[in-house]
Amino acid sequence: MPFKSGLELTELQNMTVPEDDNISNDSNDFTEVENGQINSKFISDRESRRSLTNSHLEKKKCEEYIPGTTSLQMSVFNLSNAIMGSGILGLAFALANTGIILFVFLLASVTLLSIYSINLLLICSKETGCMVYEKLGEQVFGTPGKMIVFGSTSLQNTGAMLSYLFIVKNELPSAIKFLMGKEEAFSAWYVDGRILVVAVTFTIILPLCLLKNLGYLGYTSGFSLGCMVFFLIVVIFKKVQLSCPVLEPSAISPIISNVSSAHEDMCQPKYVTFNSKTVYALPTLAFAFVCHPSVLPIYSELKDRTQKRMQMVSNISFFAMFIMYLMTAVFGYFTFYDNVHSDLLHNYQSRDDILILTVRVAVIFAVILTVPVLFFTVRSSLFEMAKKTKYVLYHHVLVTLVLLIFINMLVIFIPSMKDIFGVIGVTSANMLIFILPSSLYLKITHQDTEKFTQRISVCFSILNSPCDLQGALSALPEPALLLSCLRVFFILQ
Repeated sequence: MPFKSGLELTELQNMTVPEDDNISNDSNDFTEVENGQINSKFISDRESRRSLTNSHLEKKKCEEYIPGTTSLQMSVFNLSNAIMGSGILGLAFALANTGIILFVFLLASVTLLSIYSINLLLICSKETGCMVYEKLGEQVFGTPGKMIVFGSTSLQNTGAMLSYLFIVKNELPSAIKFLMGKEEAFSAWYVDGRILVVAVTFTIILPLCLLKNLGYLGYTSGFSLGCMVFFLIVVIFKKVQLSCPVLEPSAISPIISNVSSAHEDMCQPKYVTFNSKTVYALPTLAFAFVCHPSVLPIYSELKDRTQKRMQMVSNISFFAMFIMYLMTAVFGYFTFYDNVHSDLLHNYQSRDDILILTVRVAVIFAVILTVPVLFFTVRSSLFEMAKKTKYVLYHHVLVTLVLLIFINMLVIFIPSMKDIFGVIGVTSANMLIFILPSSLYLKITHQDTEKFTQRISVCFSILNSPCDLQGALSALPEPALLLSCLRVFFILQ
């Protein structure tokens, strides 16, 4: 059968790449064709007519578009602050138990995998239109997906906040005792770490957590990053100042103070190491890079947001953190070698060094100002699970108070920060970096491939067997492609 001249190219293009804005006009084209006896049920549902071969138009959007107000620079600060945290204090310990070569390989691998997983997360968000992680999990995997995402993000962020407040609990009493000129054994109630954690929580953290928008924390995030840069500078300076800590016990308190040839061997770097503590390295690295629960909230508030702009925010933040992590781990290890602690700050115990006291206070302020960024994500996850997305001041304040009280209770009773790194790094960190983004992406792309294949096969079935049109139509529930197929069918006739 010959094609009608001048129509075949246009009609075939309309079948393969239909324009979204013209879909609503399809009903006008086909309701006028009465000889074809096209049933109006195929064109009655406007939402169904939006189902196209373009995969990003096939998804039913989760929510309306709400423009963001946070600049790209502030978004970089917030994401970098979400990445940076107490994990930086354990990297030198991880290097000491893996060796320089293995550590650099693991650090680079986790960095690249984290960037890639965020890219997958942004693709999934664009495909589904979901700007909330829990909604994204529900859109792809249903209620189980929503529960898994909620559990992983809440566990990760809660563990991170616990580790930050744990630093406050351990470090702030020593700083106050030094400023007061008291000995370390001094034990008044106002230098009790548990009381200080509660005081810091309700005087500094609570007001920041009560803010309505995450974008307001960009300034505090910038200050927090500045404190961590100062910490890195001091770590580098101490390495330059001291060639080997066991040879200069007066400057930094080492574990071993007797000078011998064996001690000189302890100040030789190791390039590849395997021991019983090596297993802590990967969980510590994973914990140090997890910021995925904060990506979508930061993305939703990004001004003029696009996937490309948010990917730029991600790349800048991760590259900066990779450099800071690597330099902190290397210089911290080259200062203490095998004597490095799981918390690098514990190696700097000189009571006569004002610089050390200053950097301890800087790190304390840095982790305090990081807590609200993660707290926003935990609170929004709870509201999403409760289906209370509209801002209500009473609920906002009540949930904030309850969560902070709960987190403080956990901080008081957790024995060691290493336990936090291990548990969170093995569970939620791996889930958020390696498993969830790839699973969501594979599920979405698999669905798109199945739908595209089904549509093409049905369309060809209509064209090849017009006599069996009714059976082919029953296999195709999506009227948009059906109309395109029918258009070609009538042209061929």
